Amino acid sequence: MDLSSEYAADYHAHQRTLQLGAMTVWPSTLQPLLSRRTAKLVRFSDPGTYNLTLVLEGTARARWDDREAEYRPYDLHGQNSWRPCTVQVGRNDQIVRCVGVEIPRDLVALPRGSADRAISRPLSAREGVGALLAGFLTRLSADTSGYRATDGPRLGAVLSDLVSALFAHALDSDRELSPEARRRTLILSVRSFIGRNLHDPDLTPSLVAAAHNISTSHLYRLFQDENVTVGALIRRERLERARRDLADPAQHGVPVHEIAARWGFTHHSAFTRAFRAAHGTSPSDYRQARRHPAPSTADQVM
Repeated sequence: MDLSSEYAADYHAHQRTLQLGAMTVWPSTLQPLLSRRTAKLVRFSDPGTYNLTLVLEGTARARWDDREAEYRPYDLHGQNSWRPCTVQVGRNDQIVRCVGVEIPRDLVALPRGSADRAISRPLSAREGVGALLAGFLTRLSADTSGYRATDGPRLGAVLSDLVSALFAHALDSDRELSPEARRRTLILSVRSFIGRNLHDPDLTPSLVAAAHNISTSHLYRLFQDENVTVGALIRRERLERARRDLADPAQHGVPVHEIAARWGFTHHSAFTRAFRAAHGTSPSDYRQARRHPAPSTADQVM
């Protein structure tokens, strides 16, 4: 790429590179920048990749062939490495935050012609599969401390499935996805739906299945290899959200029953039993212990 900027004399940018197997994710914060991928540069080097950029803050404008498009927060700019393109990132001293993805074309679970058509279409990260992809990218790039190097290829497989699903959705051709890609994308969608609706006391496997236009038995089969049932996943996630709130110093004044109700527990006694089974103590005692930790052995000796 040929890069230029009116701020070149004192240019500021920050970029990290996350390697997920054969895929690359690069969170960036940068000043306005003009990027040109010319036909000459394509001939010089073509890695054979599809590239997506999720805009989080600021704007960008792209030109390719006879088309032009503007991108705002939670739009996705799609490009491939064999097509010349010019992208203006930011304007008027505007700081731009974005997350880029580079995926080898062989890892997209669609015929190449289909993927080429999809990446040329408007792609949104505000709803549907695009929102799933945006949530995955923002969480991944916000904090990688909990991951090991061996997690990289697994996360890359999830990411390639999401990109493939997004392309298929843009073409309205989910049938072109491989069965395994469809299964993993559906599991991610189910988990995301559960996370957004934990507050609803009526959240049940039947409701989750209906929201995804599948039968309850299909939903159960989907999670057979996940080492957790859908009902247990809902209960586990509710308990974890409640545990975080109980441990939060800013919420010490919120009654325990209100925290339980916030996360879908309609009966305080049922919440107390479930919490004790999961953590070996009652919600009130857990909160008290977090407020006043037991002194360490060293403290006792001193």
